[in-house]
Amino acid sequence: MQDLARHTAVITGASSGIGAAVARKFADGGAKLVLAARRRDRLEALAEELTAKGAQVLIRPTDVTNEADVAGLFAAAEEFSPITLLVANAGIVSHSPTLEITTEHWNEVIGVNLTAAFLCCREAFRLMAQRRRGRIINIGSLSAQMPRANTIAYTASKYGIEGLTRSLALDGREFGITASIMHPGSTVSELGGEAMSRATPSEKMVDAQYAAELIALMAAVPDEANLLTATMLPIAQPYLGRS
Repeated sequence: MQDLARHTAVITGASSGIGAAVARKFADGGAKLVLAARRRDRLEALAEELTAKGAQVLIRPTDVTNEADVAGLFAAAEEFSPITLLVANAGIVSHSPTLEITTEHWNEVIGVNLTAAFLCCREAFRLMAQRRRGRIINIGSLSAQMPRANTIAYTASKYGIEGLTRSLALDGREFGITASIMHPGSTVSELGGEAMSRATPSEKMVDAQYAAELIALMAAVPDEANLLTATMLPIAQPYLGRS
């Protein structure tokens, strides 16, 4: 088990999937948690579960695409406990043929997956820079390395997250801030729809808990080190090799 007791972590998209799994793993490691998502009922249920095990948890219903909401999230988090860690996990999946995708849908996907991550990272960066300490972990995707067909908006957003992370890692050097990215492959989660949320972990679909364990490892390394990038995928996912 990773020792995360030094961290106060803001986790976005915490109401389900990888975000909820990260919250549980971080609670096991002793971190204080600030859980953000749009669904208050899900956050309340998760907080009740974790506090029953002794975790210190603050929930904050948040629309991460709303700049004022994001500012409020980080103000509340800082009042709860000075934050040392952000896991920017909120996102949506999009499968839209390039010939059919609308500008409205493109903007929605980029807004949720990339602009919202920027807003959260910027607020975290500002607070961390004052203390010259902090860690940001963004959740990417295999699509940031190899796209699927008919996912132009999603792929562009995840390539953007890769660039965002590398720029943060560079700009954070002088402030003692690290930034890294974890690229999950196919993962059991509501993000991919009802069928994926009910899937059984297998060689073609990993459990969200496995992703959370890797993210916890990235969070637990000493402040002066950074695990810049990590990729986790089911061994049967058609990513490596040629057909």
